[in-house]
Amino acid sequence: MLTQIVRPMVQTQLRLLAHSRATRSTLISTVSHWLGFLGVRAQVTQLEAGSGKIQIALTVDKPEACDPQDWQQILRNLNQGESEADLFSTSGAKFTPQQQNKMCRLLAYLIQIGNPSEPIDWKAMHPQLQALGLDEAILLGIRSALKVPQSLEDLVEDLDSDVAAVALPKAVSIAMLDKQVNSSEDLALSTLLKAMREQQGVAGSSQNGN
Repeated sequence: MLTQIVRPMVQTQLRLLAHSRATRSTLISTVSHWLGFLGVRAQVTQLEAGSGKIQIALTVDKPEACDPQDWQQILRNLNQGESEADLFSTSGAKFTPQQQNKMCRLLAYLIQIGNPSEPIDWKAMHPQLQALGLDEAILLGIRSALKVPQSLEDLVEDLDSDVAAVALPKAVSIAMLDKQVNSSEDLALSTLLKAMREQQGVAGSSQNGN
């Protein structure tokens, strides 16, 4: 439903932008407006055109739906200089076998509920998962986990927040492989996000207590 509403609106704005006499200022305003739909307050600080693309630099304020503590933690994480490759690595090198197994089962569950009425074609699925940056160790774990039905309730029980942080964006990507999110996938993603936040909250309380 959201796609049906937003895409025609974006197409109309792009058409108007193409015929605008103040393309730069209009585009700057339009980008901020689009991000505003997501509750993100952003300001365009640089806009250049070249090589058939538009390069944009943004300054982003705390999104409306973002918890202030989460936002401050994001800023602290960025200031610590952690590389994105290290943070979202799915090699499993930093995971225990139990953590890696949990992540593989989570991702397998998203695949299972994506189209439960049809058998999973691993030959077709494998390259799609590779394109998401999943390495072979994780892919083998997912393939193994697909052989048995997975339970969302079991998967989120005692879920490690680090595992959830790595699994969540991959889970979203898997859910969007068919360009839509069904009710089961939506519930799974919401539950995963909630479980991650609860675990982080417990960890934060423990640290404050110390």
